[in-house]
Amino acid sequence: MPRRRLTAAVTKEGKWYVARCLEVEVTSQGETLEGALANLREALELYFEDAPAAELPDTGPIIAPVDIEVKHA
Repeated sequence: MPRRRLTAAVTKEGKWYVARCLEVEVTSQGETLEGALANLREALELYFEDAPAAELPDTGPIIAPVDIEVKHA
């Protein structure tokens, strides 16, 4: 089975870590960072059991910082 490297963005939301795949719309969570990534890995494997690998983009996402000015009320 071919392997593919995907990109995850992880945020902490309350007591949970939420892991989102940036290439496809798959998200999971866990009580630890490691748990969230493990759950995301499992969710992605299940996702690709039913979806052909051709649905993956050839290149990864472009990750870039965005600076904004936040005005306080």
